[in-house]
Amino acid sequence: MNKKIELMPGIIPDPVTVETKAGIIEYSLTGSNGPVVMVVHGGLGGYDQARVMAARWINENNFRILCPSRPGYLGTPLESGRSMEEQADLFASLLDHLGIEKVVVVSASAGGPPGYVFAMRHPERVSAMIAIDSVSGYYDLPEKVGPVAEALFLNSFGQKLTSMMEKISPASFLKQLFVTEAYYTKEQMKTHIDFALNTPSALEFVDAFMNTMYPYKPRKAGTDNDMAIYRTYTRLPLSGIQCPTLIIHGTHDADVKFYDGVYAYESIEGAERHWIEYGSHLGFWVSPRAAEAQTVAAEFLQRHAG
Repeated sequence: MNKKIELMPGIIPDPVTVETKAGIIEYSLTGSNGPVVMVVHGGLGGYDQARVMAARWINENNFRILCPSRPGYLGTPLESGRSMEEQADLFASLLDHLGIEKVVVVSASAGGPPGYVFAMRHPERVSAMIAIDSVSGYYDLPEKVGPVAEALFLNSFGQKLTSMMEKISPASFLKQLFVTEAYYTKEQMKTHIDFALNTPSALEFVDAFMNTMYPYKPRKAGTDNDMAIYRTYTRLPLSGIQCPTLIIHGTHDADVKFYDGVYAYESIEGAERHWIEYGSHLGFWVSPRAAEAQTVAAEFLQRHAG
């Protein structure tokens, strides 16, 4: 059963599950006016993670925010689309069901491949695309994900411990997070931990984002499916993307490597880019340069939506 949960203060999506011509899919649609932004979540996610990633920088008064759960995540069965092509067709079928002609696609992390493939496979449905630290080719668990990080983030019991750590010792939690998600020196690590601890919006995001990875069990099938597919990639043929595209990537991302962003920017004709200097995998939301990156994305969205 779909549950209505407050993900962040004032962010209360109301997820529903529908049967489209391409399969069953869960989604939330918030906002009442304006063009539609479809947010494609990453690994361990769902509609809730997508909505948190869109919070604060996409104006809900000017845009409607569509957040589908990809196959294998939460209320969308894996059978609705194992391949990225099937997932792209599922998105198109959802738009048909909702009577939505075009969207701006915002993808992040492991949401990159289905977002890119959707833009290539259904170009008439995409007015623009923003890819944030998105996978554009071969991907496996980052080399910095050791046994400790894997135990903390990739099972429900570990996630409970992580949640306790976040509340008891935010600094220790942030250090473990950045160890996995960034290539930082000790000084850079301290700078980013201090920034997060002293920036309410950053802490708000981290807390909400971590909650959208729990519980792990209803997200495991989708995460495993992503990993099985992405390990077979070399590089996606992104030259087929014709819509206005903005590539945003952290230069110090240890999860989805900076080259994924560089490759996408160099492969898509006319693409714009914004590199987040010293940005981790979560640099768009949690870094001293997050506000600048979000402003760039919001201005691009305003120019190309509709």
